Amino acid sequence: MTEPIGVLIVDDEELIRVGLRAIIDAQPDLTVLGEAADGAEVPPLVARLRPDVVLMDVRMPAIDGIQATRRLVAGAPSAPRVLVITTFENDEYVYEALRAGASGFLLKRARPAEVVQAVRVVARGDSLLFPAAVRRLVGAYGRRAGDRLGRAGLTDREAAVLRLMAAGMSNQEVAAELVVGVETVKTHVGNVLAKLGARDRTQAVIAAYESGFVAPSGGAAH
Repeated sequence: MTEPIGVLIVDDEELIRVGLRAIIDAQPDLTVLGEAADGAEVPPLVARLRPDVVLMDVRMPAIDGIQATRRLVAGAPSAPRVLVITTFENDEYVYEALRAGASGFLLKRARPAEVVQAVRVVARGDSLLFPAAVRRLVGAYGRRAGDRLGRAGLTDREAAVLRLMAAGMSNQEVAAELVVGVETVKTHVGNVLAKLGARDRTQAVIAAYESGFVAPSGGAAH
């Protein structure tokens, strides 16, 4: 029997923690391993509990979700996936958390089924990417970070895959668009992440926007 996906809930509002715990523990394949009320508690809890996913509030009084995420993923390739939970999606804090290494974000008003699906998606290593929302965030808060993609040396096919990733396509959808096998797409995605030094698809897409490779309007910039 497969071990359930372990989740750590981090939010300074007890009501939010209680609600998320109830939603997650109601699923046979998910389990809440612990809770924290501030980002400062996250590293020791992660070291002790070894969760697969951290549900991280983006705004907390002492150590916020951005700092906590950055500390968690820095130099730790085996760190758990971080799923930011937020009240407002068009929030600079959300964008900075994604830049810091979060795999995606979830609105606090999300339906229980959406919460469960989000945890499962990031736990299996995929990114919870909302193309329209990320474009808005980049348009509002993004900044040019140099020609990171130009230095990465992506092949034409890898560049095409990255553009489709930025459009929010899954591996299966990319495979259908390019008329190749899913395993081939996975190889290309892996190469893109490695060349960009990106932890997952979210960081790769943000790098594409900030390098001007993909325009916030959704089209290719060059």
